[in-house]
Amino acid sequence: METGIRIFLLKAGLSLFSISLLSSPVLAAENTDEAEKPLEQVIEPEIDRRDVKPPKIDAQDFEISLFAGIMSVEDFGSDVVYGARLGYHITEKLFIEASYGKTDTSETSFEVLSGAATLLKDDERELTYWNFSFGYDIFPGEAFLGKNHAFNNSLYLTLGAGNTQFAGDEFFTWSFGFGYRILLFDALAAHLDFKDHIFDTDILGEEKATHNLEGSLGLSYFF
Repeated sequence: METGIRIFLLKAGLSLFSISLLSSPVLAAENTDEAEKPLEQVIEPEIDRRDVKPPKIDAQDFEISLFAGIMSVEDFGSDVVYGARLGYHITEKLFIEASYGKTDTSETSFEVLSGAATLLKDDERELTYWNFSFGYDIFPGEAFLGKNHAFNNSLYLTLGAGNTQFAGDEFFTWSFGFGYRILLFDALAAHLDFKDHIFDTDILGEEKATHNLEGSLGLSYFF
């Protein structure tokens, strides 16, 4: 009796083992098919892309500018300054420029208070300068106007030297400053510039270094 039960259990075990071997490839195949199915995307993003076309600097590297503003000549008041610049862009960030400007000066406080003393003749009160400068774009980027308009722009530094004619004499002059350029069209840009023109003078008796500040707006054309 006990031997018959053992034989029955042995046959039952072999039958279950055979069934498991036959069913394993089927299950593996089903799992493989499910793994190979691509995952369905639940949420489809809706991206509204803007059609922004910023103007680009013209292929030519030369730039000519006309500017006007205010220049404060130390001890001789402030007046309108105007002039022109010619620049050349060596690289995307480095450029050189030559500038020429002209302004008029007024009487000093000493001349006004004394009532009679005159330090300069009328034709000596005109100040003209020219200088040669190096410039470097430190923060180039883009400025946006609305959703569909972008303008290339840059904040730059300048450093140069030149000559100033004033009070019947000529003075070697250092100049440094900073400016902001925004490209309106492919070949036209607007500028905002601030500069300090430094030269030594003894017009008032004692020689000293004078700081002559200039702020100007200009338009430039690339060619």
